[in-house]
Amino acid sequence: MEKTLEILGIAGSLRDDSYNMSLLEAARDLAGDGINVEIADIGDIPAYDADLEAEGDPAPVARFKEKIREADALLIATPEYQHGVPGVLKNALDWASRPPGDAPLNRKPVAVMGATPGSFGTARAQEQLRDTLIYNDCPMVMDPEVLVAHADEKVSDTGEVIDKDTLNRLEE
Repeated sequence: MEKTLEILGIAGSLRDDSYNMSLLEAARDLAGDGINVEIADIGDIPAYDADLEAEGDPAPVARFKEKIREADALLIATPEYQHGVPGVLKNALDWASRPPGDAPLNRKPVAVMGATPGSFGTARAQEQLRDTLIYNDCPMVMDPEVLVAHADEKVSDTGEVIDKDTLNRLEE
C-alpha cells in the first residue's frame, strides 16, 4: 500500500476570513488521493525569545515543531504586509528553525503561495519567505507560482475560492 503524503499547511494570517486560510482550505479540498493536508494553528505561538527557549519550548511551540517533524512537506500561504512576511509567520518559522543542528525545518520541502487584495499577489512576501527558508536548506517548489492578486474578487464572502484560474493553480 502506498504511503499517504502528509502536508502541513501554515497560514501567515490570523484574521477571521483570511484569504490565505481560504487558499489552504481549497488546496486541502483539491488534494488528490494519497495526499493529506492538515492546517496548523500558529496563533498561540509566543514571540521568539532565546531565554524562553532555554527553559524549554512552550507547549504551542512544541506542538508546532512536532507537526512539522511529522509532515512530509509544508505548504505556506502568506499575505504581504508592508512588502514583507507577516511577523506572526516569521516568528513561527524562527521557532521552527531551532535548534540549528536539529530543527524541524531542516531540509523540509516547502511550497509557498499567497493571496492579497492588492495588485502584486504577495510576490515580495514570497521572495522574503524563500530567503528565510534557505537558512534551513529547505527544498522549495518554484513552479507553479500561486500569486493571488485581488483576492477580494476571487474568494467569496463565505471564504470559498471561486476563481477558476486560482483553483487550477492550486490543483497543480
